[in-house]
Amino acid sequence: MPFPENVPSVDDLLSLPLHEIALLSPDLLAEMQREISAASKQMKTVSARFNAALEVRYAPRAAEERRVSGKDTGTVRFEDGDCTIVADLPKRVDWNQAKLASMVARIIEAGDDPTQYVDIAYKVPERKYGAWPDAIREGFEPARTVRTGTLSVTLIPAEEQQ
Repeated sequence: MPFPENVPSVDDLLSLPLHEIALLSPDLLAEMQREISAASKQMKTVSARFNAALEVRYAPRAAEERRVSGKDTGTVRFEDGDCTIVADLPKRVDWNQAKLASMVARIIEAGDDPTQYVDIAYKVPERKYGAWPDAIREGFEPARTVRTGTLSVTLIPAEEQQ
C-alpha cells in the first residue's frame, strides 16, 4: 500500500509528540512498525559486526594486558593512538544447583546457618503452579505476587491476515 510523501520517518518519531503518533492511521502505524522492526534488526546486525571487528583488533592485546596483570577476567586499559581502550571480559560463574543443595544440607546438619555462605531463592514455575491441586495452591497463594510485563502491540493490516 503506497503512503503519502509526508509519512513520518523512523527518525521523525524521536521528536513527534506521543499523542500525534497515537493519532496516525492503523495502516500507517503498521507500516511504521515494520520499518522500525527492520531498522532494529539491521542495527543489531551492524552492532554485532562492529563489535566482532573490535574484538579482532583488541582481544589479543587485552588478553596480553590481563596476562601481565595476572588476571583471567576483568577490565584492562591500554592506549591505541589517542584513544584509551577499555576492554572488559566479565566473569560468568555457574553453580551446580544439586551440589549446592547438598552443601546447604551439610551446613544445616552441622548446625550452621547456610545463609551466611549462600543466597537461597525459591521459584515456582507458573505452569507447575497452575497444575497444583487447589488445596496446595491456596497454601502458597500468600507468597505469590502477580505483576504484569510491558504491553506489546502488533498491527497486522487486513491484506496480511490470511
